Amino acid sequence: MKAYVFPGQGAQFPGMGKHLYDASEASKALFEQANAILGFRITDIMFEGTEEALRQTKVTQPAVFLHAVALAKSLGEDFKPDMVAGHSLGEFSALVAAGAISFEDGLKLVYQRALAMQAACEQAPSTMAAILGLADEVVEQVCAGITDLVVVPANYNCPGQVVISGSIEGVDKACELLSAAGAKRALKLSVGGAFHSPLMEPARQQLAEAIASTPFSQPVCPVYQNVNALPQTDPDVIKANLIAQLTSPVRWTQSVLAMIADGADTFVELGPGSVLQGLIKKINKEVATEGRQ
Repeated sequence: MKAYVFPGQGAQFPGMGKHLYDASEASKALFEQANAILGFRITDIMFEGTEEALRQTKVTQPAVFLHAVALAKSLGEDFKPDMVAGHSLGEFSALVAAGAISFEDGLKLVYQRALAMQAACEQAPSTMAAILGLADEVVEQVCAGITDLVVVPANYNCPGQVVISGSIEGVDKACELLSAAGAKRALKLSVGGAFHSPLMEPARQQLAEAIASTPFSQPVCPVYQNVNALPQTDPDVIKANLIAQLTSPVRWTQSVLAMIADGADTFVELGPGSVLQGLIKKINKEVATEGRQ
C-alpha cells in the first residue's frame, strides 16, 4: 500500500517550484491562482527570492503548501493514495491532495495560519530546540518537571529526535537538563517562535474560527493526523484535530508506525526537500521511500 506524505516548514529552498510552473499550463494556472488568492506574487519569492525572504513564516507556509499540492496535482490519474499524512503545515497539503478541502480554501487557511503564528511569535519571545539521542519518555519527563516556565515536546520526528518548544528561558533550561540527562545534542533551532506549544494559543483561536467556517468533505483515503496519529475520514473530526494541531505536538513517529501497521509499505514524499524520507527510514528502514520535488 502506498502512503503519500507532505513536508512542513523548513523544507523550502530558493528556486522551489519553478520546474513545475514551467512544466504545464495546468501547473502554471495553479501557481497564478495562488498569486491572485494571496494578493502578492509568491511565485517571484519562490523562484527568485533569497533564503531569508523565503524564511518568513507568512511566505514559507504558503510556498511549501503550494509546491506540495502542485506536485500532487501534476500526477493526475497516477495519484492514487491509500493513505496520506503531512508534517505540521504539511497536513493541509495532505488534506487538499486527498480532496478534504479545496485548493483555494486550503491556501487561504494556510496563509491565515501563517499570519496568526507570526503574530503569536511576536507577542512572546520563544524558540524551539532539537534533542538528539534520548528516549521520548525522558524528554517528556524533563519538560514536565519544569513547572515555572513554558516548555513542551513539540515534534516526535523519529526515535531519538524530539523537538521541544516554549519560552526562550524554558527551552534553555530544558536543554541544560536534557544534556545532563545524556542527550547527544540539544540544538537551538533557527525558527520564529514556539510552534506546537501553549504559546500558540492566540493563533489557535484565530485559526479555529477560519477552519470552522470552511467546508470540509470526506477525503478519498484516511488522513493520519498529527495530534493523535490516527486515520480519519470524518470531516468534523478532521476539523477538530486541525484546530488542536497548533498547540499540540506533531506525532510523526507514531503516525508513520500507524500507517505501516495498517499496511503501508511505500512512502512517497511530495514537496520540497527529502526530510520526511530520512525520518521514515529512521523509524523503519524496511519500508520503501521515494520523493518528488
